[in-house]
Amino acid sequence: MRSLIRILSLLYALVLIANAQTPFVFIQASDPQFGMFSADKDFTQETANWTFAIANINRLHPAFLVVTGDLVNKSGDPAQLAEYKRINGMLDPSIHIYNVPGNHDVGNDPTPESIAAYRKNIGPDYYSFREGAVYGIVLNSSYLKSPGKVNREAVAQEAWLNSELQKATAAGAMPIVFLHIPLFLEKPDEPEQYFNIPVETRAHILTLLHRYNVHYVFAGHLHKNSWGKDGDLEMITTSAVGKPLGNDPSGFRLVEIKGSALSQRYVPFGKLP
Repeated sequence: MRSLIRILSLLYALVLIANAQTPFVFIQASDPQFGMFSADKDFTQETANWTFAIANINRLHPAFLVVTGDLVNKSGDPAQLAEYKRINGMLDPSIHIYNVPGNHDVGNDPTPESIAAYRKNIGPDYYSFREGAVYGIVLNSSYLKSPGKVNREAVAQEAWLNSELQKATAAGAMPIVFLHIPLFLEKPDEPEQYFNIPVETRAHILTLLHRYNVHYVFAGHLHKNSWGKDGDLEMITTSAVGKPLGNDPSGFRLVEIKGSALSQRYVPFGKLP
């Protein structure tokens, strides 16, 4: 009996070691933005891009897929929304998909009505999820960028964020923040522009993230790749799976977690593994 217990203990230890050495993989895609290629005349190219992306995500079979905003080009457009959701239906059900609201999804100047429409059509606009060691925190960056008409929601989101960061710490998990508009592109003190968060709000959120040892923030919005660092926090901005606006072709980002180490790389459609 003792020999059997020793054997079982050894097998259990080997399983733990194997799990620690096996990379945990997820995919970040951003800005499918149905309608952007043709200025809302149709979404033929977006259909081709997103169908191709989903087919390859099924093949690569990550633990989950997170889509960091601008799901559609025209906020609330029924046809664009329907096509995005139709293609999502092709995703292997064992791969969880997490949607993040973008400014094109809720409007550049969001209102209670546009937020309610997003929640009805897509789901919660800020929430958390747990996948393996990852404690994912999805934020509605429009509350940070343009809170004027939705100040009550912006205040509620910040209180919720503080609570979720505490939960992540208590769980011993790796907190990763996903939002659409980057906090910054290259430097934490860079001036505000269309593609980042206002300086004062940014500094406040960064202070909160540092307090709870958040090391990774993933965003989109820019339609090209960018990277910046604030101390031990990396701001990773991913080009579009839809229409690019720079030299980075359409594609998505592969993220691997092994133990406490995270590595990531952008993969254009023409260079998929």
